[in-house]
Amino acid sequence: MAFRVAVSGIKAATTALDVTGNNIANSNTTGFKVSRAEFADIFAASNLGTAGDAVGQGVQLSRVAQQFTQANIAFTDNSLDMAINGEGFFVVRDESGVGYTRAGAFGLDAQGFVVNGTGQRLQAFQAADDGSITGATGALQIDSTNIEPEPTNRIDAQVNLDAAEPVPTAAFDPDNPASFNNSTSLAIFDSLGESHLATMFFRKTGVNAWETHVRVDNDNTQLVGGQAIAFDTAGALTAASGAAMPLDFGSFDPGNGAAPIAMNIDFSGATQFGADFGVNALNQNGFETGRLTGLDVDEQGVVLARFSNGKGRNLGQVALANFSNPQGLQPLGDTLWAETNGSGTPLVGAPGTASLGLVQSGALEESNSELAEQLVNMIVAQRNFQANAQVIRTEDEVTQTVINIR
Repeated sequence: MAFRVAVSGIKAATTALDVTGNNIANSNTTGFKVSRAEFADIFAASNLGTAGDAVGQGVQLSRVAQQFTQANIAFTDNSLDMAINGEGFFVVRDESGVGYTRAGAFGLDAQGFVVNGTGQRLQAFQAADDGSITGATGALQIDSTNIEPEPTNRIDAQVNLDAAEPVPTAAFDPDNPASFNNSTSLAIFDSLGESHLATMFFRKTGVNAWETHVRVDNDNTQLVGGQAIAFDTAGALTAASGAAMPLDFGSFDPGNGAAPIAMNIDFSGATQFGADFGVNALNQNGFETGRLTGLDVDEQGVVLARFSNGKGRNLGQVALANFSNPQGLQPLGDTLWAETNGSGTPLVGAPGTASLGLVQSGALEESNSELAEQLVNMIVAQRNFQANAQVIRTEDEVTQTVINIR
């Protein structure tokens, strides 16, 4: 019987070596999770149970358990490389079905879909046209089309006008600095996305009273205004002026086929203090055409497309899945796992919610296989193999001794 027991030990040691060898071979595999061979003893049993002094029949493989411990995170230069810091799996899909992975080495295919090395598409919560994230899931696709231009229709000007400034005596002339007190400029955009230079002129007309003019592209034929603004004795815009904000300066024709640009300027934040002229804020709501320049993924998995005009657009939010028993997942190869009855159904959510971890962009999770530990396991398995082989050798010698009795 010792032969059979020793053979089962040799098989167990061989299996342990196989598992350890696989762990060592994948020590540099992104997202790889080590496995551990678990064994159980064997006893001959009948319907009445096993005798208390029964001798075991050897060893058998109980299971190969996967160890989903967190591995180190290594940083890369690819913004679509993603690592999960915490629990969860990326969800990928192709025509063969759904898979789950910790390997976040993603790129783009010819259609702009975010895919892994085997062409499976990363699943994400989809973004609406306004950039809000919806509950619908689907393949994450990078839309590289240009952002359409937005014409300027409002300017917010927060300036301080010096209360000590004198009233100019010359009639207003934008080319004569003596006819106004101060000026400031900013770029505005027409409906075709072309930029134009808008210059605002501030001319004092009396005590606590000013008028403003606007000229576009240094062209006096495109001079609009002036509109009056007034301040109280504390230097704040008066209620009568503030209630009319934004001031309507009319519109101007860009002359390039674009629609006229409405010139509405809000001076609600303007002040008149006894200090030098200063521009505290000067903003407008238009922008030029933008082309895709880069992608950002935040820790909640929201994918933001950055454009050359400084604007951004949400494209989706990476979906993560978790299981009540990850060790019950079935390994498929290519660092993929599949759902089984033992794993439970996937719980899909956004990164950082429930038990799901956060996403680190520009990074990859390394293998959690520690070489030093695996080499020790290999030595232990080798000794077990040798010891069981020695049992067979000893049993053979005993058998030969019995046969040779005369």
